[in-house]
Amino acid sequence: MKFKTIAASILIGCLCAGAVSAAGEVEKREGLMKQIGGAMGALGAIAKGEKPYDAETVKTAVTTISTNAKAFPDQFPAGSEGGAASPAIWQNFADFKAKSEKLGADADAVLAQLPTDQASTSAALKTLGADCSSCHQAYRLKK
Repeated sequence: MKFKTIAASILIGCLCAGAVSAAGEVEKREGLMKQIGGAMGALGAIAKGEKPYDAETVKTAVTTISTNAKAFPDQFPAGSEGGAASPAIWQNFADFKAKSEKLGADADAVLAQLPTDQASTSAALKTLGADCSSCHQAYRLKK
C-alpha cells in the first residue's frame, strides 16, 4: 500500500513539475516578445516623428530585436504549448524557425547599415514589421 502511495506521489510531482516548466517557457518567450514589442515601439515613435531620431535608441532597439529573434526558436520545446503560441508552431517548426531567423538576419542588416534619420528608421521598421507580421499571422493565436 505504501508503495502505491509513494509511486502516485512521485507521478503527481513529476506531472506538476512538467506543467511548471512549460509555464516557465511560456513566460520566458512572452517576455522576449514584449521586449521586441517595446523595441518596435521605440522605432515606431522615431519613424512617426513622435520622438527625435536618436542613434543609440535605434541601435539598442534593433540589437534587442536581433538578439531575441535568434533566441526565440529555443523557447518552444515540445510540450511547452500555451500562451499565444499556435499549435502550428510545433507542426511546422522548420518554417517557424526560418521566420525567426529572417527577423534576426534583417535586424543584423539594419545594424550593419544603422538608420541615420527618421526616414531610414521608418524604412527599417517596415522591413522588421513585415517579418513580425508574417510570423504572427501564421503562428500567433488571435485574442
